[in-house]
Amino acid sequence: MNVQKLRLQRGWSQQQLADLSGLSTRTIQRIENGQPASAESLKSLASVFEIDFSSLSSEQDMAVPPTASRLDEQLALAKVRKLRAFYIHLLRYVVAIAVLAVINLATHPTRLWFIWPAMGWGIAILFRAAATFEFLPFFGAEWERKQVEKHLGRPL
Repeated sequence: MNVQKLRLQRGWSQQQLADLSGLSTRTIQRIENGQPASAESLKSLASVFEIDFSSLSSEQDMAVPPTASRLDEQLALAKVRKLRAFYIHLLRYVVAIAVLAVINLATHPTRLWFIWPAMGWGIAILFRAAATFEFLPFFGAEWERKQVEKHLGRPL
């Protein structure tokens, strides 16, 4: 099985898996990115996941191209990461603008200067939301797919 898939099924971060297995976070990242792992690293991971070592080692030995389901998983994971990054950005925006508003109202209640950074950053949030949720028909996943097919010379 895929190390990343096993980790996500248990709800662990890469750091938590590294702590449990005694490996470095960088080693976990390399293994999840498909780079070969040592037998000791695989044994440690198999122990943590409570699975047979051979299921992890056979995965490392196979040099087959990714299947459609594997690609779908990778695309879904990338989409979820993009969504998570957007929500983190939105949370930072709300907290920062709230802090600026409190500072502004405490120091100069008659002059609302916090509105300017709120509007500027808010516009950036709107653009990021449009990209994340694909509000605009161009530059979305379907547009990217068509461009790749076009550049590869395949029929659309």
